[in-house]
Amino acid sequence: MTGKKSPWGSGGGNDVPPAADGEGSPPPSSPPPPAEGPRNPWLPPQSGEPAKDPARRGPNIEDLFRNRKGGGGGGGGGRGPNMPRLPQRPDGKSWAPVGIALIAAVWLGTSMVHLITPQEKGVVTTFGSYSRTLDSGTALTLPWPIQSVKVEDVTSIRRESIPEGDGEKLMLTGDQNLVDLTYLVRWNIKDLKLYMFQLADPDQTVREVAEAAMRQSIAEVNLNDAMGSGRQQIEQNVRDRMQRVLDAYRSGVLIQGVDIKKTDPPAKVIDAFKEVLAAQQDAQSAINRAQAQAQQLTAGAQGEAAAFDKVYEQYKLAPEVTRRRMYYETMERVLSKTDKVILETPNTQAYLPLPEMKRSQKTQEGGQ
Repeated sequence: MTGKKSPWGSGGGNDVPPAADGEGSPPPSSPPPPAEGPRNPWLPPQSGEPAKDPARRGPNIEDLFRNRKGGGGGGGGGRGPNMPRLPQRPDGKSWAPVGIALIAAVWLGTSMVHLITPQEKGVVTTFGSYSRTLDSGTALTLPWPIQSVKVEDVTSIRRESIPEGDGEKLMLTGDQNLVDLTYLVRWNIKDLKLYMFQLADPDQTVREVAEAAMRQSIAEVNLNDAMGSGRQQIEQNVRDRMQRVLDAYRSGVLIQGVDIKKTDPPAKVIDAFKEVLAAQQDAQSAINRAQAQAQQLTAGAQGEAAAFDKVYEQYKLAPEVTRRRMYYETMERVLSKTDKVILETPNTQAYLPLPEMKRSQKTQEGGQ
């Protein structure tokens, strides 16, 4: 490679020209000969070399970023996208601090000031741990994420319908019969702290406890009581059992009541059950009619006995008169249904055929 030169010229003294005729390198004071070939465009011009482009100089990292941000660069560089700039205030300052201050104020206001309605309560947690309970009104807390507030309605009555929709819920009665039962559970929150932190799913717990209590109460009665007169007692038993279990769980739930909406036999035997029920109703109707007739006869007999007692009291006072009066009344009652008339005389009893006489008289009047 001796005798050849770099295509980029002297390169700032890095290339030493070859010695001629065995002589050493030229003295330092003598200027280097002009370079032949293309020169590195990013290097400054060498001493003694005429500067054809005075504006050309070495690359600078600040210039590169400034050119990219401004959208253009020297040497025919590509242009980048123009970034939008925020509008400035009349005094020439940026609106960015004002926007940041507004965002911070809104964030502090929404996370520190809490308005709780009269039917609600709030639970304050500090880094996820329970701190205190807030009553209705306006309350202040530390901003999120230091403190957070969860608000729940504690006065409104919540309802759980079991089963949901048109499903079938079969339960076994005390006399080994199946009944399809549909009922409603009404409850609300008694202690918000226990309600939120004691149970993983309070609503599901209420449903499961209600079903267990209802099955236990239905198993204590027969089918007729479950479908008829025993409903009210079953509802009270279920409510009491649910409250005891939920208090043992420390659930913070208060059971307001249980309402049985439907008690039917299973769908597969409902036709036969209706026939049995109709027969029972007919038997009950016959029993009711017999009891009514017995009460009527008993009342009549009691009335006759009371009348006889009154007659007996009069008989004791005047036996002869009372005996004769009873005789006349009896004869009048018996003979009033006959068409004969008997006259009593001192010596004989004459019979007058009054009906035949009346008929002959009517015949004569009709012939005339």
